[in-house]
Amino acid sequence: MSSPGRKVIIVLGPTAVGKTSYAIDLAQKYSSPVISCDSRQIYREMTIGTAVPSREELALVKHYFIHSNSVFDNYTAGKYELEAVSLCERLFDEGHDTLVMCGGSGFYIDAFCNGLDAFPDADPVLRAALVGRLESEGVDSLVAQLSDLDPETCLEIDLSNGQRVVRALEVCLMTGRKFSSFKTAPVKKRSFEIEKTGLRRPMDLLYERINARVDMMMERGLLEEARGLMPLRTTTDPSGTEIETTALRTVGYQEFFDYFDWLSTGEGPVRSVEKAVALVKRNSRHYARKQMSYWRRDASIRWIDL
Repeated sequence: MSSPGRKVIIVLGPTAVGKTSYAIDLAQKYSSPVISCDSRQIYREMTIGTAVPSREELALVKHYFIHSNSVFDNYTAGKYELEAVSLCERLFDEGHDTLVMCGGSGFYIDAFCNGLDAFPDADPVLRAALVGRLESEGVDSLVAQLSDLDPETCLEIDLSNGQRVVRALEVCLMTGRKFSSFKTAPVKKRSFEIEKTGLRRPMDLLYERINARVDMMMERGLLEEARGLMPLRTTTDPSGTEIETTALRTVGYQEFFDYFDWLSTGEGPVRSVEKAVALVKRNSRHYARKQMSYWRRDASIRWIDL
């Protein structure tokens, strides 16, 4: 049961809608820090492409979960749930009565609000078979099967990220349950009230903001940032096997990685910087639509039209 006077206000909404400035204004009103709930802004190696708040914005109020981890950390929504809830409890004990959280990662927000079931461990044999299919058939074949078994998950995850599709499909096949069902366990009781404030804009205006933000990212050096991340795309697991760094399978970087791959091999569809930029804009718009589709199922969100 929540304690009287202890509340977390979650500012959510699609990419580029204006969450950062809104949350900072709200945090200043309540003398609160901003607790980031973004699954990519936590990585310290990524700044421009993840739209991390500017140095000036970070100086206005204290922020948590910004550049707190490395892309090589195996960070999950489950870890975020534990750390974010613990942080809120500590801040309430220190005297805060209202805290502000800000982010667009629906899975992380759900984990914080409702808790997560324990996901089953990977099945090495099934995983190997699915990875083999990914390499031979491409991700679309796996997405088609996942769509039949668990259409809800297809609305949530990045379907161009082969590793995420493999994991979701693996859980469905291994357990006979939808991957998404592991996120719909009985709601965990929090000792504080949670209020969700959603920000939205007409889609045509949101698309204009997305396109303009990508142009601004390019001016700030997104191309150079992506080039600097190229050596980090793979790492070595404890067994000595080279594996992909999942955190870098991210809109705003992957498109440039494909361009750099074309420069080095002469193969691939992204053969110019202009093409990569156009894809970043397109994929960001697709992501914004996916975010809104995900949140339409949540009747508890109070929407504000900007």
